[in-house]
Amino acid sequence: MTQLLIAWNNGDEQALTALMPLVYQDLRRLASHHLGRERAGHTLQTTALVHEAYLRMARQKEVRWENRVHFLAAAAQMMRWILVDYARARRFAKRGGGALQVSIDEAMAVSDERAADLIALDDALNALAEFDERESKIIELRFFGGLSIIETAEALGVSPGTVMREWTLAKAWLKRELGR
Repeated sequence: MTQLLIAWNNGDEQALTALMPLVYQDLRRLASHHLGRERAGHTLQTTALVHEAYLRMARQKEVRWENRVHFLAAAAQMMRWILVDYARARRFAKRGGGALQVSIDEAMAVSDERAADLIALDDALNALAEFDERESKIIELRFFGGLSIIETAEALGVSPGTVMREWTLAKAWLKRELGR
């Protein structure tokens, strides 16, 4: 997989085609993790979120993929952005923002409370990133990406003990921030 990522970095489009079957189940796991937090009965399927994230990632030409964990961390972040963008757009439309054109892949039903929670979490993570970027990244990888402590440590190039410590601190900070 790392060799395919490197080949893709070097412009080999066939490497991208060969990569998809290797990462598809990992991407589905990430998408299921994200969508598992949504209300029951939403219309977006795991496959749609996987495809939207994959398409957006495939368009990124500046990224230099290092390995599987780096790729999955980026996919987790992309899925977070897709869900947050949709929640913000839905909130804007509810306030009379006018007609909104949304692709079929983005057409999911998110409850108003869930959308507000997701937006508040995103705002809090952005605030945490200004204070401590690594702690924000740890929350993103663990919460949104569903990565293990070891995978998160590998993605960030730190020890699992550091991830555990900062995970605990970041969760406490977020709890306090979201409680306001």
